[in-house]
Amino acid sequence: MSVLPFTQVISDVDDTLKSSGGVKIGEIALGGIDTQYERGEFYPGVFQFMFELSISSFESEGISPEDGLAPPKVAVLTARAEEFKLALELKEDSKLAKAFRKTGQDYGVEQWGLGPVLYGSVAEWIIQDRKGLRKFSNFERLINQDPTGEIMEYVYVGDTGELDQEAGETMLREYPEVVKAVFLHVVSEMPRPSIPESKLINGRPVVFFRTYVGAAVIACKLGLISESAMMRIVAAAQQALESVSRTSDKWQDLYKDVSDAYQILESD
Repeated sequence: MSVLPFTQVISDVDDTLKSSGGVKIGEIALGGIDTQYERGEFYPGVFQFMFELSISSFESEGISPEDGLAPPKVAVLTARAEEFKLALELKEDSKLAKAFRKTGQDYGVEQWGLGPVLYGSVAEWIIQDRKGLRKFSNFERLINQDPTGEIMEYVYVGDTGELDQEAGETMLREYPEVVKAVFLHVVSEMPRPSIPESKLINGRPVVFFRTYVGAAVIACKLGLISESAMMRIVAAAQQALESVSRTSDKWQDLYKDVSDAYQILESD
């Protein structure tokens, strides 16, 4: 019985894990463009989605946390400047790190959570067009942990606001043998943005989604997670929005994707 290769999730931070709120300094976006959620709000279901991807190879082999194996922690590629690390560093006692850890602990996995963080620089913060290249070069640093791809494969999760698409598509062009998929959270300064169609690069999918339930539905269709995992993500996302009015556009986005999840179950 083997879980190799492991799946390591690689994630952006702002507008991927939590909302930037669309805050700007002058004309420069301070982390992203999303205005649907308040600055700092975590996206419903995001931690469960990344956890399910991380344990997917364990689940497929019927291995439980009690067997003593821990799935890879989530690696972070962020445009946050290394020079501002004192103020922007993602620390183990941060709300973000605690939310990751709690998700794993809720399922009996003590060692899962936030892993290596690879930062950008002031240069990319000022010259926005360089962000995608910096994230890709940081990805190349990360995969040096296993250049053969025999131990680790990757799923990249980013958003449509800060050149994550450029970074993700470059990963697929250069390293399709180890990058299983790219998921891009569709964010906008305007309500109800259109969702681009998914596409393939070197036979690997680039997926666009509005909610993490939508991402889970497509991940399930691609065979990256099970139907049970998909429904755990549905439950986590719904729970996260319990205190939000059902007339909110957040719920409207979620309703559509939850309906798609149940259609998968009904088609079996």
